[in-house]
Amino acid sequence: MTSREKVLLALNHQAGPVPVDFGSTGLTGLHVSCIAELRAHFGLPAHPIKVWEPFQMLGEVEDDLADAMGSDCVGVMGRGTMFGFNNEGWQEWRTPWGQEVLVPGEFRTTRNEKGDVFIYPKGNTAVPPSGHLPATGYFFDAIVRQSPIDEDNLDPTDNFEEFKLLAEADLDYARTEFGKRTDDPRTVVSGIGGTGFGDVALVPAPFLENPKGIRDIAEWYMILLEEPDYVHAIFEHQCTIALQNLATYAEIAGDRMDVIMICGTDFGTQDSQFCSPQTFDELYAPYYRRVNDWIHEHTTWKTFKHSCGAVRPLIDKFIDCGFDILNPVQCSAKGMEPAQLKADFGDRLVFWGGGVDTQHTLPFGTPEDVREEVLERLKLFSPNGGFIFNTIHNTQARTPVKNIVAMVDAVAEFNTAGS
Repeated sequence: MTSREKVLLALNHQAGPVPVDFGSTGLTGLHVSCIAELRAHFGLPAHPIKVWEPFQMLGEVEDDLADAMGSDCVGVMGRGTMFGFNNEGWQEWRTPWGQEVLVPGEFRTTRNEKGDVFIYPKGNTAVPPSGHLPATGYFFDAIVRQSPIDEDNLDPTDNFEEFKLLAEADLDYARTEFGKRTDDPRTVVSGIGGTGFGDVALVPAPFLENPKGIRDIAEWYMILLEEPDYVHAIFEHQCTIALQNLATYAEIAGDRMDVIMICGTDFGTQDSQFCSPQTFDELYAPYYRRVNDWIHEHTTWKTFKHSCGAVRPLIDKFIDCGFDILNPVQCSAKGMEPAQLKADFGDRLVFWGGGVDTQHTLPFGTPEDVREEVLERLKLFSPNGGFIFNTIHNTQARTPVKNIVAMVDAVAEFNTAGS
């Protein structure tokens, strides 16, 4: 059975070996430091790792490492990055923690006297920086660069700038990347961007040189309640562009792709939700439904919804909008107990993640702690398919490599015992 066949069984809620994803998206990846340690552990050639997603400092999981870890999925990543420059013209860069990595040619930074790193949108150091990596940190935080707002004269078109039709260079890039995966035995995961309505990670627009409109996260949450018509105008424009881009992308990807990452918008905290079910229905659902309906009508792709946190009260809403997959399945959040999630939603939703806690067990437990939690989650989530193994969000820096290996080995142990 090929990796893709395993994944398709799981996506269609059919029993089989549990498939694994390590690194196919910016939500299921590994920090660049972890990848270097894993390559050393598995005896793979040592070289500077490409940072394909500089915002979270995620490293490229090359095919040899994917094979060593048993990953069944591969990503066709976008050409651009969260900071508005493209993944090309690779150059060496030394991180604050002392690792030599490869970064794109327009990855341009400055450092202050404390050693903090500042990165610039589109590599333009003539404008204020849009990201900040503390000297003792391991990933960037977005810098809010919102201009003064005239609340009596809000113009939603100010927030339109990032929503554009795919450029021909982006389409050529996609053709090349999908061409590389024509005969790949793994499931291909991809996305087009611009389909994550209200994603607060994107609100500050770290990819724009001079962002206009509402760019402060706190103000964005207030505007959801105070000015819903403003939000609807943004989402309507965004959705119109997204549907056109989906049609173009479908012509390129076709049936070489099985899963499309739609949304990274977080709706949950550890204990609650960022919005009520009513607000979700009124503001978000109409647009997600249009996107999902188009995809299901015109392609065979399954749609991937990311949301951290305690989103149980919204899961039926996600399903009603047409989402096929929920990630990262934050089992430590309120109401997100694995057994109950599987019992209540497991026949209607694929859980992609939830395999081990990345806040506690994976970074701070022992290898035996990791093994026990992984085996327990596999036991709970895997019956009758509907489960793709991944951690709860990305594997963070300083996670002991022995714990990551214990996780990989536990999945192999479970699948071997069930075969």
